[in-house]
Formats: sequence, C-alpha cells, structure tokens
Amino acid sequence: MASAMETDAKNDYDAFMEKVKRTVYLDNLSPQVTEPVIKTAFEQYGNVTNIHFIPNYMDSYYNSRCALVELETAKQAANIIDMVSTYPFMMAAMPRPVRARPAEPEMFDERPIKPGRKIQFYWLKPSDPDFEVAKRIKYLVKKHSQERSFLLKKQQEEEEKLSRQQYETLKGHYHKFESLESVQLDSKHLAKCYNMNLADENGY
Repeated sequence: MASAMETDAKNDYDAFMEKVKRTVYLDNLSPQVTEPVIKTAFEQYGNVTNIHFIPNYMDSYYNSRCALVELETAKQAANIIDMVSTYPFMMAAMPRPVRARPAEPEMFDERPIKPGRKIQFYWLKPSDPDFEVAKRIKYLVKKHSQERSFLLKKQQEEEEKLSRQQYETLKGHYHKFESLESVQLDSKHLAKCYNMNLADENGY
C-alpha cells in the first residue's frame, strides 16, 4: 500500500503533467517580444494564464528567444499549436515566423520528480574510457553555441534594419496622407470661395 508521501508525490506529478498539456513552447521569438505582446497575439485563441521566458544560459544576451505559454485548457493550447503550424505567424512586426509545439516536462525549471524514477550520475576521470567522448561533446556544444550566437546577432541586425525601414516607410506614407488631406481641404476652401461644385458626375 502506497504511503501518504508517495500519494502526494503522485498527485503533484499528475497536476504538473496537466499543466504541461496546457502549455505551448514558442521559439524563434524576436527579442522585442514581451509578455503583453504574446497575450495580445493569442487572446483570440485562448486565455493565457502564465508566460515564462526560458533563459539561454549559453548566451544571456538572447534570453527571450523561447517561452513557455500556459493556457487555460489543453484544447486552447492545441488550437494555438495548430494555428501557428498552419499559417506564418509573426509578432512585434518582425518577419521572423514564430514556431510552436507542445511543451515537454524537461522544459520546466521547477518540476516534480516522477514517482519511481531514480537518477544516477558520476564524474568522469581522464582514465575513464568515456572521458574523450565527453570532452568531444563538450567541445561541439561550445562550438555550436558560438555559431548560434553569431547567427542570432546577424539575424537581430537584419530585423533592426527592417524595423527602421518599416518606420521610415510608414512615416513617408503618413506625410503623403497629410499632403493629400491638405490639398483636399484647400480645394474645398477654394470651391466654397468661388461657389464651385467639386462633386463628380456621380455626386461624389
């Protein structure tokens, strides 16, 4: 018969797994994406109850590239994953399409230990047969991290450049709109002064 402690551990783990089912993992996010941006983007698909940005401990400058987004129900989470997977989905006016997939237990910093699971680890000595393999893996991880940091930096530079271009384009369109509106007002004023009808043959 299971003890009270074992029962509590199982209940905690079951509740945690329900939370996992309600959570969406987002990546390829722009650094400009914030919690309000995510909530606004998904409010039509479900009620966002919690957002946790996953820090990148390999490169803290890009600590907002991934996020765990918890919804009210597992169905809402599934709808968002389906929507993002079906259509290109952008946030913060960036051309970077957001990716989404179901969250996994290993993605959460604070997670209960699975009942009955035992973890074993040990330090490798230089004389250990697996030492060179571990050393090679460590080197590859460091190399890939540096390559990723370089690519992310270039990507951010391109996004900032595009953002400035979009701003200048919008500003130019706004000035054109102001000019057209000014011409229209001047035309109406002149028409009124000279008692002229500017309406076309259709009455517009």
